[in-house]
Amino acid sequence: MTRFYSSSIGRKFMMALTGFFLMIFLLVHLGINLTLFAGNTDNQGKLLPKEEVIFNQASHFMATNPLIQVMQYVLAFGFIYHIFLGIILTSRNQKARGKERYAVNQFSANTPFNSRTMIYTGLLILIFLLLHLYNYFVPIKFGTVGDDYLLVTELFKSPVYTLIYVMAFIFLGLHLSHGFASSFQSVGFNHKIYTPVIKILGKAYFIFIAVGFAAIAIYFYFKGNGLI
Repeated sequence: MTRFYSSSIGRKFMMALTGFFLMIFLLVHLGINLTLFAGNTDNQGKLLPKEEVIFNQASHFMATNPLIQVMQYVLAFGFIYHIFLGIILTSRNQKARGKERYAVNQFSANTPFNSRTMIYTGLLILIFLLLHLYNYFVPIKFGTVGDDYLLVTELFKSPVYTLIYVMAFIFLGLHLSHGFASSFQSVGFNHKIYTPVIKILGKAYFIFIAVGFAAIAIYFYFKGNGLI
């Protein structure tokens, strides 16, 4: 087992497993964030008590559920391990290709753009994640945030933050567009009938994730600045 996990195939297998875990987390996270569209007012436009705001209820559940509290550390480990494996695999692939320019050009010409940029989009996502944790996780987890809904929506009033947020999920979409199908291949799920279906599902998945998160940011930017 030790030899397997230290081998290239083993690392790709673990990369795929941690990737699956992170993709499931993204679906759950987007589902919670979509409750922001429910707003914080009633049918007459009056502000609801913060305890009755659907997003606040979902956020409170995530912050107090014991299982989720344990899983957040598993998630953190999975993310770090995923990045670690990505760096190792990219480094070894570059060494395997050699330093000849012809080989590099062949790689660039024959490999899809989203595959060639996996390490770069991954690092950009990491930078955004650190910003995201600083703006949301740290204040909610360790601060004295009175209203999670307002914390999230107020940040989207900033055109700079909104632009960063949208760009981050475009990069995430590029990353997922290759990572989804690649993960299935890495665990041995490769079939002439099912592989095309997996690729279609992968495209649908990354579009849903990227557009879903970006739409939230754009909507609340316009709403927060009185443009809608």
